[in-house]
Amino acid sequence: MTPGRRLADVLIGAYQERVSPHKGWGCAHRVAHGGPSCSAAVREILTRSGLVRGAVPTALRFVACYQAAQLLATTDVRGVCCCGPIPIPFRF
Repeated sequence: MTPGRRLADVLIGAYQERVSPHKGWGCAHRVAHGGPSCSAAVREILTRSGLVRGAVPTALRFVACYQAAQLLATTDVRGVCCCGPIPIPFRF
């Protein structure tokens, strides 16, 4: 692993362990569509592709997360229950 990939992996890992659990909300993309959070997805992209080749897929993931946040904001979803691979929004 190159030094850039290693640094990105360490920084994202620190974010996942120290910041993310305390911020008070989850990844909109994960809530809306299931699967990994953006930090986990970007960590995988950068580890696999590197910083330069991973830049476009990372940007596309953040755009998709932004769109998921807009979708969730308009539907007033309070949570998601997963039934297999299908996330089912619910309100309470």
